[in-house]
Amino acid sequence: MNVTLPLVVVLGAATWTAMKLLGIRLWVAALIALFGFYVAGTFIAPVIEETTRSGVNAVTSK
Repeated sequence: MNVTLPLVVVLGAATWTAMKLLGIRLWVAALIALFGFYVAGTFIAPVIEETTRSGVNAVTSK
């Protein structure tokens, strides 16, 4: 059985877990998210997207 989850849901769950277990404050998580939005508008965004796709494909390949 396959389960499909958007990557944003997985990252959100990881963030929530880090906030609860590691004691990361909400403003730090928000700052990191804001940094991600700024990086998405730069020349490095396609490299990050391709690396993420390759990582997800490596985890989900049979």
